[in-house]
Amino acid sequence: MPPDWLRRRLGDGLAGVVLFSRNIADAAQVARLTAALRAENPSVLVGTDEESGEVTRLEVAGGSSRPGGYALGVVDDVDLTESLARDLGGDLARAGITIDFAPSADVNSNPDNPVIGLRAFGADPVLVARHTRAFVRGLQSAGVAACAKHFPGHGDTSVDSHHGVPVVAESGIEEALHPFREAIAEGVKAVMTGHLLVPSYDAERPATLSTKVLTGLLREELGFDGMIITDGIEMAAVSGAYGIGGASARAIAAGADAICVGGENFDEATVIGIREAIAAAVAEGLLPEERLADAARRVRELAAWAASSGSPAPADGRIGLVAARRAIRVTRRSTAPVLPLMGVPHVVELSPEMNLAIDRNTPWGVGRPLSVLIPGTTVTRLTVAQATGPELERLIIEATGHPLVVVVRDVHRHAWQSEALRHLLSARPDAVVVEMGLPARSDLGSVHVATYGSARVCGQAAAEVLTGSL
Repeated sequence: MPPDWLRRRLGDGLAGVVLFSRNIADAAQVARLTAALRAENPSVLVGTDEESGEVTRLEVAGGSSRPGGYALGVVDDVDLTESLARDLGGDLARAGITIDFAPSADVNSNPDNPVIGLRAFGADPVLVARHTRAFVRGLQSAGVAACAKHFPGHGDTSVDSHHGVPVVAESGIEEALHPFREAIAEGVKAVMTGHLLVPSYDAERPATLSTKVLTGLLREELGFDGMIITDGIEMAAVSGAYGIGGASARAIAAGADAICVGGENFDEATVIGIREAIAAAVAEGLLPEERLADAARRVRELAAWAASSGSPAPADGRIGLVAARRAIRVTRRSTAPVLPLMGVPHVVELSPEMNLAIDRNTPWGVGRPLSVLIPGTTVTRLTVAQATGPELERLIIEATGHPLVVVVRDVHRHAWQSEALRHLLSARPDAVVVEMGLPARSDLGSVHVATYGSARVCGQAAAEVLTGSL
């Protein structure tokens, strides 16, 4: 339940609260929590990062029942995307959440991107645009505001803005902007800024802090009139130079209407620091008072829309699994009948460290659902420190006489995964490889299964393929 200091500040007019996975146990608890928030401020905006797929908050404990954006892009059925987003919006609305920081409108044109990847609908800006529009339509039809992110496009970058400042190449900026133009045309209610340096518009300040990008580009050139909210203001790309308070004041001055903040060390002192920095910026002339009033107006307008718009449809419960099944792609290079698996398999899952947008406690993989379909399945998960030569040799010996399934995640971005996979395949060329990240290669293993996502339903769909039940 909300701490006393948060209740007090909501009563004093605090306009919004964002829920992280640490605030969520299950849907019923979230509904009680949001009701408690509204008891203090009936018009409070309550948001969360529920993209489906890898980035889930409502289903962090068990893994998402819906695949992420890339899987939807692979299927490329806009009606399916819209229906899935409407179903998601229904779950959010019933839990009392009024703004979802989704969809990712980023074009993942750089396969080495460490933070977007499968969160995007794909690498083609036209495909990304049509699915962004479909997702916005579905979510907002349930009365939940969509928030296209990370403006002006985080896809063609190789730096994680949690840790540094990514730079967007001038050559790709128009392609990156295309999905945002289409989201605005669809009536998206909010846009989240990316902490990205866009030299073709502003060579000095990241987009979140840039008047040229937020006011000149997003407001004036693209014509967006809804609420602009920052990505996590505590992220190093913006707070590193100015501190959390200084970055917040500069973001509002640049054109943002709301500040998203909530890192692991977040407390009331952080809120006080932001408030005082914004007040000081007004007093010092850095932040015009009318800009502050304009920001507050846009937040109020979104809250009023959320209080009176849409109604959640009955929960589907199956649409996510249907989408995950349709996204599966299987490549075979052997005439041996290795599928369905014959016998009790050994599963080796190579687990990389994930970026901070993805909760590291979210379960993923094929081993768990495969164990349900084939009792006795052995599952071993290895991190970079555990995937040693002796350990791999031990697993090879243990798997003798059994089918071997190797599960990887973005193997092309992790040299240790590539080396471990090479080691295993050299001894077991008949192994089945399941890629639950971005499948940059499909020539690995006698059978290669690409799920285009690591959500729970993606693992279930892969297990069904392996056992012949799909």
